Amino acid sequence: MVLRKVGKYEIGRTIGEGTFAKVKFAQNTETGESVAMKVLDRSTIIKHKMVDQIKREISIMKLVRHPYVVRLYEVLASRTKIYIILEFITGGELFDKIIHHGRLSEADSRKYFQQLIDGVDYCHSKGVYHRDLKPENLLLDSLGNIKISDFGLSALPEQGVSILRTTCGTPNYVAPEVLSHKGYNGAVADVWSCGVILYVLLAGYLPFDELDLTTLYSKIERAEFSCPPWFPVAAKILINRILDPNPETRITIEQIRNDEWFQRSYVPVSLLEYEDVNLDDINAAFDETEEQRAEQQCDNEDMGPLILNAFDLIILSQGLNLGTIFDRGQDSVKYQTRFVTQKPAKVVLSSMEVVAQSMGFKTHIRNYKMRVEGVSANKTSYFSVIMEIFEVAPTFYMVDIQKAAGDTGEYLKFYKNFCSNLEDIIWKPAHEATKSRISKTKSKRR
Repeated sequence: MVLRKVGKYEIGRTIGEGTFAKVKFAQNTETGESVAMKVLDRSTIIKHKMVDQIKREISIMKLVRHPYVVRLYEVLASRTKIYIILEFITGGELFDKIIHHGRLSEADSRKYFQQLIDGVDYCHSKGVYHRDLKPENLLLDSLGNIKISDFGLSALPEQGVSILRTTCGTPNYVAPEVLSHKGYNGAVADVWSCGVILYVLLAGYLPFDELDLTTLYSKIERAEFSCPPWFPVAAKILINRILDPNPETRITIEQIRNDEWFQRSYVPVSLLEYEDVNLDDINAAFDETEEQRAEQQCDNEDMGPLILNAFDLIILSQGLNLGTIFDRGQDSVKYQTRFVTQKPAKVVLSSMEVVAQSMGFKTHIRNYKMRVEGVSANKTSYFSVIMEIFEVAPTFYMVDIQKAAGDTGEYLKFYKNFCSNLEDIIWKPAHEATKSRISKTKSKRR
């Protein structure tokens, strides 16, 4: 198997997938070090207006360099992708450990809680508030130490601003003041979440857990919970001080550090040596200059369509029925449709351009991607479609068509009309092609 390469990193198998990214195993060819490569599609994050949020998440992870926080090494970019190079963590989620073992021992619970507090305190010292602390976002390394991850909901307020107003996070772990919509201190709210995590470690279940959100929020706002009898008395006292519904009287991280139960077997972490954090690679990855665009346009003249690998094909298919990649049927088409062709990619692109223009639309082409735009049929709204050609095999290409703007019903009419003018381009299985020829013959006879 030939591994793809980005910069000095050889890319291997996919190890995770989220809404806006795939995470792949990769290896630094210079050092041999294993890393996790988070791959984001430029057009997707721009389309969903996620650029600022993702830039913030990356900037935060670069700023927060601590032994108990997942390390971000660097950010790379191509014309279509953003590549975030992260520390490769092998021990899975703390959540999985709790699910597998149930409640943890007092010693293990305390160790994880101590590491969590160390990591969160360091984040706060950098002005970073996580806002989504939960066992699913706490990874374990090969030595069994915590690594705080997923800073997607983190806040990095402007200088001098201490009150946050966005309600976010996972309901069971969220502080009552976050639910009140009246503004809250991010650091104090994170402390509450740490208290819920400590409870879960010792109990094996949540302190606040109701199917009905109204009841759940009501219990959180009143801090209505009870500790099971096996909780150590000192741990009960600490949890009650953390899960104080009044943020003004809630215990602080400094006070947690001085707590007797917390102090047992506590070994303060050795911080990394000071490093000058440079965010230039982040800005370069997201902010293309006119010169870069011009260079890319020159490069694009010689580049073929993007090649779909086996993993891409499986993701595109519904289950493993690969036939659904190419034609999902009229009922399933909402915003996106595809067809296959055996014609050369350049022929397909020029044919699509001619057909779109003959239908009265403007076209903009970049590499093997075309944007079609114009006014709607009733002249009342803007209409836009994105078309991109992918190589499936040396003699097969797939054209992916997505509605970018406009009414779905009108898009379906456009797609049908557009494809009817591309019959010489669109490939059909032998039995469908025969049916089509018979149908045409019958219509001519009439």
